[in-house]
Amino acid sequence: MTTATGTYALWRRLPRPVRSPLFSVGMCARVPFFATVLPRVRELEPGRCVVTAPKWFGVQNHLHTFHAIASCNLAEVAMGMLAEATVPTTHRWIPKGMTVSYLAAGRTGMTARAELDELPDFTAVTEGTDLVIPVYLTDRSGAEVVHADITVWVTPR
Repeated sequence: MTTATGTYALWRRLPRPVRSPLFSVGMCARVPFFATVLPRVRELEPGRCVVTAPKWFGVQNHLHTFHAIASCNLAEVAMGMLAEATVPTTHRWIPKGMTVSYLAAGRTGMTARAELDELPDFTAVTEGTDLVIPVYLTDRSGAEVVHADITVWVTPR
């Protein structure tokens, strides 16, 4: 049996009323670039992560919509936290590539949902493998605005 990463263990240990804001601040302190989109982790468990980000002037493009690269940053936050909650301590992961489709203009804040249909069997990963993590970015109405498939390289430690 493998143990949870420190990241996921911290999420579970924090008391519910302050879990989301405290965890999100700590995550941004650890990965400062994430802070550019003001992300807030709302849900985190193996195979699933939900993160929100407000639409503010720092993420707007010249059309006053959510900037394409800010969307990519938010997608990477959701993917990274999912990977931290899913990949056991016996393995490590690193992003390898990202395919992004911009489906509509992001006129509101965004919600990024990274979700795996089924959890991989990491005991079978002995050399290294690609894990594709889909991330769905939706606007306030629930319409998908951006879709990202982020490939992560997973290897044993």
